Amino acid sequence: MRIRVLKSKIHRATVTEANLDYYGSITIDRHLMELAGLMENEVVLVANMSNGTRHETYVIPGPAHSGVICSNGAAAHLVNAGDEVIIMAWAEMEQQQAINFKPAVIMVDKKNQPVENLPV
Repeated sequence: MRIRVLKSKIHRATVTEANLDYYGSITIDRHLMELAGLMENEVVLVANMSNGTRHETYVIPGPAHSGVICSNGAAAHLVNAGDEVIIMAWAEMEQQQAINFKPAVIMVDKKNQPVENLPV
């Protein structure tokens, strides 16, 4: 049996910008993407800790070490600059493989710089 598990997350990132006039996605600092194992165009779930909304979108890379977290397109109605979000990605694997799998958890400070990586 295959199951879907948390692959990685960027925890409590601060949204730096919301850009309604973009065709869609979330821009994430390329360095944070690498730490979290996120690929360009990968689907993520964004949970907004500030207002409780959740939405699914795809990742586009922003400049490395910039701290950028920008909600683009229609999702900009759900996320405002200054909101804290959790960005999560999933993986499908066999149930037996999932027993020992540890997701990447990237903790960031208020400027979206990594502070520590912890297993869930």
